[in-house]
Amino acid sequence: MNRLSEKIAAIAPSATIEISDEAQRMKREGIDVISLSIGEPDFATPGHITEACIDALRRGETHYAPSAGIPELRKAIAAKISRENGFPADENNTIVSCGAKNTIYEAMEAVLDPGDEVLICDPCWVSYEPCVQIAGGRAVHHPLPEPAFQVDDTLLERVSRKTKMIVVNSPSNPSGAVLNDASLRCVADICTDHDIVALSDEIYEKLVYGVEHRSLAAIGDMHERTITVNGFSKAYAMTGWRIGYAVAPLPIIRQMIKVQQHTISHPATFAMWGAVAALEGDQSCVDAMRDAFDERRRFVMAALSRMGFATAPADGAFYAFLRTGDDMNVARRWLHEARVAVTPGTAFSAPGWIRLSYAADIETLRRAMERIAQVL
Repeated sequence: MNRLSEKIAAIAPSATIEISDEAQRMKREGIDVISLSIGEPDFATPGHITEACIDALRRGETHYAPSAGIPELRKAIAAKISRENGFPADENNTIVSCGAKNTIYEAMEAVLDPGDEVLICDPCWVSYEPCVQIAGGRAVHHPLPEPAFQVDDTLLERVSRKTKMIVVNSPSNPSGAVLNDASLRCVADICTDHDIVALSDEIYEKLVYGVEHRSLAAIGDMHERTITVNGFSKAYAMTGWRIGYAVAPLPIIRQMIKVQQHTISHPATFAMWGAVAALEGDQSCVDAMRDAFDERRRFVMAALSRMGFATAPADGAFYAFLRTGDDMNVARRWLHEARVAVTPGTAFSAPGWIRLSYAADIETLRRAMERIAQVL
């Protein structure tokens, strides 16, 4: 066929999913592969959240809901933002979507016109640029200084008259870096001085270790020009539920709602009731999962240090980001010789690095580290 979209044809498939698929293929062939390539908590969704969803199903919450999400969840999100993130929010400037990824796509569609430029700080999550491309924009990459990956004034060099948005991700996937106040203020100053919208992806905000997460929208008046994206997949082990959200200025939310009305309509109604329980219920489940991730983090970082790898700080999320040189060949070698699947940094616009997810139990991580050490 020769009449398919050139725009979509120009977009690369997700490297993280491709590598996971290759590992799954090897597993189906009976090969013992340890997959540390994909970012998914290995915990079950906490029981009270699942029960809330089941209760919603039993009482018939299986019909259409408002496009922006059920009012109960939007109110719970606004309360959470005001209470924990330090900037004003109400249900009217909140939208619930099918995961943070879908929320980011809708934000791009709502803000960008064809030819608009979006600054993306590298290393970056694999789907930012495709979302920009689908919305008709152009991604402009800015490599952050290694190995701390904090923002500095050199970001200003990438700003042009076409710059419409800056994307930041803290805690970062893939590096695990948490942006400090100086980094956030640098982004805020650039956005304010040049009338730029910020998209702040904070999906890993609950998974920080020994540092404090701060929302970009809490800096000065940045809530007036920031789209804060979050969700339930990482903190509450709800990846398959596909519930994410954004809090943004009302004009942007209205545009996002239009995109949602003509695409997904709204997230699954009964799943949103589970999300209400996640925000309003006991948060000790989040603390327990974070503590487990921290134990794994310390184990993996110590093992990688003994092997001689230089790493990013790993202050947040559940990834170790290590410098390996030729990341593509190293990842292939680890997969086919060590039987450990990881993701090359090239997928994150960071060639020479590898992302290793420690969202696995300690015994699995121990075997993975032993296998990698043997290959080395």
